[in-house]
Amino acid sequence: MSAQNELQATVDALAQAGKGLLAADESGPTIAKRFKTIGVESTEENRRAWRTLLLSTPGLGEFISGVILYEETLGQQADDGEPLPQLAAHQGIVPGIKVDTGKIPLAHASGDEITQGLDGLAKRLEGYKAQGARFAKWRAVYNVSDTLPSRLAIEANAESLARYAAICQEAGVVPIVEPEVLMDGDHSLTRCAVVTEAVLHEVFHALNRHAVVLEHMLLKPSMVIAGKGHALHASVEQVAAHTVAVLGRTVPPAVAGIFFLSGGQTPEEATANLDAINRTGRRPWPLSFSYGRALQESPLDTWCGQPQNVREAQLALLKRARLNAAASLGCYDANEEIV
Repeated sequence: MSAQNELQATVDALAQAGKGLLAADESGPTIAKRFKTIGVESTEENRRAWRTLLLSTPGLGEFISGVILYEETLGQQADDGEPLPQLAAHQGIVPGIKVDTGKIPLAHASGDEITQGLDGLAKRLEGYKAQGARFAKWRAVYNVSDTLPSRLAIEANAESLARYAAICQEAGVVPIVEPEVLMDGDHSLTRCAVVTEAVLHEVFHALNRHAVVLEHMLLKPSMVIAGKGHALHASVEQVAAHTVAVLGRTVPPAVAGIFFLSGGQTPEEATANLDAINRTGRRPWPLSFSYGRALQESPLDTWCGQPQNVREAQLALLKRARLNAAASLGCYDANEEIV
């Protein structure tokens, strides 16, 4: 199969109507924090058990088309010795991999951050691909205030995202481009919209400079939402209207699909906002989900590290996946939250 056909086949598998992505790529410190909330130590065995629970959930492939894995998980096996990426693939779920190595302060830009991981990326992708990964993800973060992010941060992160995407496509790996405008802070919905529009404009200028094929990439943006500390809580209709407007001004129609991150929203908020977005106006791309905590929180609370809770936890995951799949089609029923 040619590289272009390989990329197209992966995009087609990921961007299926009524399906989204499960983000299970938490770094060591992040998953340790999640486990601490349920009183479970973050050992390799516990992380393996948790991610095996997720990927072995019967019927998950009906609602989930791809899973983003952490590097450790890519090399782990289920209890029967089956590699976890293969366990996902057997459910029709495409395995992917987080390839950035985290964020650091951006020099000469107080309050801004830059993502690392480009060094040796092409070589690493060879190994990831051999382990079954067919797509990759790189996250850039943007802190928001009256003055942040700076122009330097917007440009530097766009350049890194574009370089990453180009390297992935050269390797036959579909890139997911994730520019996250953070919810931390007290900024307004309007301020978030202004920042998100500036960020996405710059990202697509950079992707164009690096000759990234838009049909063979996916975008994982944040929704346009006010900061957690802002006094006014926007309605789902306001979030949807601002989000779709910003995307319409910045994202070319050629992009294969848009998979929103949940970014600190509660599971219920993330589902309701996605549904409202899909009930809004004209849009040339499929609008779905790539959720981590918003899919995992309920099953994690149910599991609590106890083997006897595995099936119940899987049912909790399946419910959240099903509700978000409905939201990706604009047919979510909030009454199902209490069923």
